[in-house]
Amino acid sequence: MKKHYRTENDCLNCGAELQGRFCHVCGQENLQIRESFGHMMNHAISDYFHFDYQFFHTLKPLFFKPGKLTNEYMAGKRVQYLHPVKMYIFISLVYFLFLFNSASTADIVKVESKPMTAEQLAKLDQSITTNPGLSPQQKKDVLARIHGYKIVKKGAKTDTIHTYYNKIITDSGDTTYARYLSSQQKLPINNKDGFLKRLYYEKAFAWNKKGIDGKQLLKEDVKHDTPKMMFLLLPLFALLLKITFWKNKKYYVEHLIYSFHLHSFLFLFLTLIMLAQIVIPVNWHTVRDIMYWFATLSIIWYIYTSLRVVYHRTPARTIFKMIGLSFSYLMVFGLCMLFLLLIIVVTAV
Repeated sequence: MKKHYRTENDCLNCGAELQGRFCHVCGQENLQIRESFGHMMNHAISDYFHFDYQFFHTLKPLFFKPGKLTNEYMAGKRVQYLHPVKMYIFISLVYFLFLFNSASTADIVKVESKPMTAEQLAKLDQSITTNPGLSPQQKKDVLARIHGYKIVKKGAKTDTIHTYYNKIITDSGDTTYARYLSSQQKLPINNKDGFLKRLYYEKAFAWNKKGIDGKQLLKEDVKHDTPKMMFLLLPLFALLLKITFWKNKKYYVEHLIYSFHLHSFLFLFLTLIMLAQIVIPVNWHTVRDIMYWFATLSIIWYIYTSLRVVYHRTPARTIFKMIGLSFSYLMVFGLCMLFLLLIIVVTAV
């Protein structure tokens, strides 16, 4: 939509004499005060969501020219591109919105796409019958549920085999935390719960007395805090980049800019993949498998190419650095998730 500018050359905000469409003192655009409703809404939406020239101009290098956006930004060519932090915040909000809304049916879709084989079912039967934490009646209930299990339609609300199995195992019949600890002491060392799980049960019994659904509470807290955790993870990833490519003598902020750009691409690309999964019928197994491999190979290619463009290493050195960086990132990500769960359990009501 075309913008309407004032003919006067004085800034309405600070009074400075203008030398163009933007004030060189405060940066305000010299737009008409009286504008139509359409112009006003267009400006508001563009300013808030950044759906303007910068946003769409940023998408092309972000998707099709890995690493170029980081190099351009660090070279000072910033006006035409969206700020990396603003872009990441907006894209991550969209990504996590789609991710958590589609997670509720993910297990059902997986069961519907790939039913259990006879060998997998036999192994599961054996694990149930030999589990010391289950009573004979509980074993019968689980086995009856598994062998009578029917695949349901996408979106139906029901427990999958594994979620039901885990639910029965954790429901040991203990009515107090003291009885739970007593039951744990009777189990073999390898079958005892870890620290985090014991802490969860301690909270769960307390929530139960207050009539609080602990599972739902944790689920909502994880949804709410995971985007924040990912935002705090980016500086750690930038630190890993600085350590990995220390010979490049780049400033820490350069690694941080690349971190924002890389995660923005990943989140936006995965959002498009999730949208495609919604459109593609569940029984199109071949198409879904092709899409899965396409997404995996595309991400690997993007990371490799962007690392070469930004850090200027040989193909062999880039692959070597990429493998080490991936393992380091997964370790840091896992530790951050454990730390997040620990904080949620400790601070939960």
